[in-house]
Amino acid sequence: MWDVIVIGAGAAGMMAAAHAGQKGARVLVLDHAEQPGRKILISGGGRCNFTNIRADWRYYRSENPHFCRSALARYRPQDFLALVEAHKISWHEKEDGQLFCDESARQIVTMLEAECRAAHVRFQLGCVVRDVAHDGHVFAVETAQGVLQARAVILATGGLALPKLGATDFSLRIAQRFGLRVVAPAPALVPFCLAEAQPELAGVSLPVTASLMGRKKPCFTGGMVFTHRGVSGPAILQISSWWERGEAVRLNLLPGRDVYEMMRTISQKRPKAHAAALVEALPARLARYLIHGRMDGRPLAEQPAKSVRVLANYVADWTIRPSSTEGYAKAEVMRGGVDTRDLSSQTMEARSVPGLYIVGEAVDVTGWLGGYNFQWAWASGVAAGQAAAERVNV
Repeated sequence: MWDVIVIGAGAAGMMAAAHAGQKGARVLVLDHAEQPGRKILISGGGRCNFTNIRADWRYYRSENPHFCRSALARYRPQDFLALVEAHKISWHEKEDGQLFCDESARQIVTMLEAECRAAHVRFQLGCVVRDVAHDGHVFAVETAQGVLQARAVILATGGLALPKLGATDFSLRIAQRFGLRVVAPAPALVPFCLAEAQPELAGVSLPVTASLMGRKKPCFTGGMVFTHRGVSGPAILQISSWWERGEAVRLNLLPGRDVYEMMRTISQKRPKAHAAALVEALPARLARYLIHGRMDGRPLAEQPAKSVRVLANYVADWTIRPSSTEGYAKAEVMRGGVDTRDLSSQTMEARSVPGLYIVGEAVDVTGWLGGYNFQWAWASGVAAGQAAAERVNV
């Protein structure tokens, strides 16, 4: 009989286990993988963007955007950073508050393992979990190695993103078995595929502002890169978390600039300049693609104002209609998940199943790109771990 069984040895799971153990609970962590923290190890280009110093509820998508406020307020980016520094892990800040390890993501996994060891947490890795049941008193966790019992269970198996790392829908299935609702999952922070992709533009990159047709929000400015199948890059990954199949995506290819006035200025200062002068502001291959068929061979100064304005509007409001995304294989996270209406925002406990907690990516809370999803993993894990320990110690 264990006090707490945590299913999933990822970011949220190890954080929950460590904090439950620190409060005196006997904790066992189960995972079908042979090593913990596999997604941590590949994150941030191997250096782990472990948090974002700006993280608060405004940087998350959810059917209930306010759900994550409590956990994020009680365990802040500064709290995790203090833990990182206590383990003497050197770090650096990139743009927009993103914090990375100076050396390796392995340091974050080692740190979490050390925290768990100090709290006397046991690990059982390479252990396939088949089912979770509850008889009204204790939980029975059925594994390939036998049935284990616990007074509380924390589901921390993540979502469907990156199946090559063993991602499954286990937490969602168990939640539904217990009568909890699930917001339809979908790939998020993922590249788009275009029905009319332009392979000749593959590799071209530039800053853009991406938004959704007909919506005032959200709107993201950042890098975009053309791929052989469509488009990717930070701005595209960000907007993908809000995109619904069939929606058009608007792209301003020269954000912050009045393209029409820019072209007028060029024509006034250089009367013989052609529309190809756009090459000065855009990557050459993209500029030639945009101009083709929209301008004749005359200089800009001789072009009808209407033609110049049409081209300027095309550059400032280029519309694409993705046919699909690259799917879970290329998605950084899953959006959707266990409906927050069925969970306590204070403890992550299922309202109708005392002792069952769900954390991290499995919950309908999806962060922006840039360390926000890790901060949600840490914060939700701490909330559930502490609450589970307090429940079993009553």
